[in-house]
Amino acid sequence: MEGRNVRFFFDYISSNAYLAWLALPPLLAKYDAKLEPVPVLFAGLLESSGQMGPAESPVKAFWMWKNNLRKAALLGQPLELPPHHPFNPLLALRASSLSDVEHRRIELIDGLFRAVWTRRLHVSDPEVVRRVADEVGLDGKHVVAHAQAPSVKNQLRTQTDGAIAANVFGVPSMLVGDEVFWGYDDLPHLELHLAGKDPLDPDALRDVQVPEPSAARNRSSTEREPK
Repeated sequence: MEGRNVRFFFDYISSNAYLAWLALPPLLAKYDAKLEPVPVLFAGLLESSGQMGPAESPVKAFWMWKNNLRKAALLGQPLELPPHHPFNPLLALRASSLSDVEHRRIELIDGLFRAVWTRRLHVSDPEVVRRVADEVGLDGKHVVAHAQAPSVKNQLRTQTDGAIAANVFGVPSMLVGDEVFWGYDDLPHLELHLAGKDPLDPDALRDVQVPEPSAARNRSSTEREPK
């Protein structure tokens, strides 16, 4: 399956997305696959699928941070908890969606990810986004100004809606054709798929009926009620 395009759906608010961003380039180069980064609003994905974010569960958030520190150590990359988290990622996401930055999009995304997760900068601040854009060879003032245009706001919304339509429910997600791979921990499955060695037989899923989550939750709650 060489020469495939891999769409990478991400939000700067996710440390797992940052780690996947670091790990993807050598994996994709191995299979001559092209990376297509797509900024999306994680909160929009959560709302669409009725999920809570990790930060809404302190126990889960603490476990995830330790888990991600382990991943970063294995990658040999620094990972720092930003002082403002969760934060509003809209400006950074919109800046990354601009058509004007096409020739430096990868560098801008990389710079903004590192601004959050290694430099502990607040990318909700226009001055921070301007500085990062300048550092990668863009006109930072122009980027910040255009990122706030109504057309760019609509572009991010369209990208998020497109992700939802493609059955993307979280970040990071990697889309190959209509196959979704979710999270840093799904990268081994993505590699098998790119190598043409996916162990999953698509026909095996043809008649699978997924139960309604609310029904399952209600049944479990009833079973836990004291007699």
